[in-house]
Amino acid sequence: MSAVQRMKVANERHSKTITQRGHVQKTARPVTDEKSPVGPWLLALFVFVVCGSVPVSCQKVIVCQNLICGRRERSQQPER
Repeated sequence: MSAVQRMKVANERHSKTITQRGHVQKTARPVTDEKSPVGPWLLALFVFVVCGSVPVSCQKVIVCQNLICGRRERSQQPER
């Protein structure tokens, strides 16, 4: 379809709304169910990465706490 034909089709489609000033629908397309902006595979990947990183971060926190608490306990013990 050439550009001139496309312009004619668009003009015919929108010519009905010219006389309805202020009362025109926001879109000429029929309203359908809203879809998620993120596909299911991308959502699954995101959940996998987030949930997979939780054990690693918890392990780091536990190790750091053991190191810090271990140093405190050692410093609080009386010397022999």
